[in-house]
Amino acid sequence: MISETYLKLLKSEVKKLDDLTNNSYEFETVIQEIVDNKKHSELELIKRLGNLSNDDKFPKIKERQSTVLELLYKYLGSRLIDSEYAILKEINAKSFEELSDELNSLIGLENVKKEIEDLVIFNKVQKNREKIGLKKTNRTMHMAFLGNPGTGKTTVARIVGNMYRSLGILSKGHFIEATRTDLIAEYQGQTALKVKRLIQKAKGGVLFIDEAYSITENEKSDSYGRECLTELTKALEDYRDDLVVIVAGYDDLMKKFFESNPGLKSRFNYFIEFEDYTVNQMFEIFLSYCKNEDYIIEESAADKLKTFLEKQSDMSENKNANGRFVRNVFDKIIMNQAKRLSNLSFATKENYVTILEDDIF
Repeated sequence: MISETYLKLLKSEVKKLDDLTNNSYEFETVIQEIVDNKKHSELELIKRLGNLSNDDKFPKIKERQSTVLELLYKYLGSRLIDSEYAILKEINAKSFEELSDELNSLIGLENVKKEIEDLVIFNKVQKNREKIGLKKTNRTMHMAFLGNPGTGKTTVARIVGNMYRSLGILSKGHFIEATRTDLIAEYQGQTALKVKRLIQKAKGGVLFIDEAYSITENEKSDSYGRECLTELTKALEDYRDDLVVIVAGYDDLMKKFFESNPGLKSRFNYFIEFEDYTVNQMFEIFLSYCKNEDYIIEESAADKLKTFLEKQSDMSENKNANGRFVRNVFDKIIMNQAKRLSNLSFATKENYVTILEDDIF
């Protein structure tokens, strides 16, 4: 009975919020999804409440935002959403400057950083032009990230979404990652519906489609893939003002992907090349793992690791390994260190944090 009372109050408050914001956030729709036990719907409501801070009317609706959040906690119980909300609050609290610093702190990717900075500035100016009644460009915000695995494409895509949210370019800035299996249905005629649902889920944020070329790998016989691209191409145009779709994959395979559907390439205005990491950059990435996980590497071990990375990068089977390869190397080395420490009768704190030459393959 108490729960139903909170629900009634919650519905009343979100209706007022929808009225005040011209139904821009569709709070009532999300409340119904919560009642229907739709997965993650309570987090969706929290996200939309957080995005009110970017609304021009926020000073007038700030108190009502707090009321809705309080009623949500009372209706659902705090334990259900506390941890997720803490993470969400941290993300939403990041300013554009903090996100820009996060992008610039990434190792390598100098050309990527410059291109992302330019396009963010451009879209910010277009948003400001629109606010004062001027026409904005017809260019879409959709992007293609071209490069080998492990070069930071997913990380950059997440940062872009949060940057656009912080500037009010995207209403939510959330990140959804998808592959062929998330887009292609098992039966004829269902793929279009599956794509539509994914697009609706991604609206207001970034839809990142990794290995996008796999949608059309069997282009001659795969009618499902063609159905997917037809629906996706339509969505790229229909939701261009509040959706960023980023497709990613190997450079040569992505070229074939764009040739598979007339008009698809024209929906993407930004094509960004992610270059492979150099040996020195891979070593920097290794050091970042050490710093984040409380390890240090002695000088002789560092020299041996650099030599190892140089040899591995020259081997054909390890070319284009990049960040994922470095992560695997780091995991193997700290496993070797753990096995070495297990043979000691006594180990100091220094022993536990130091990587020695013997730990390098």
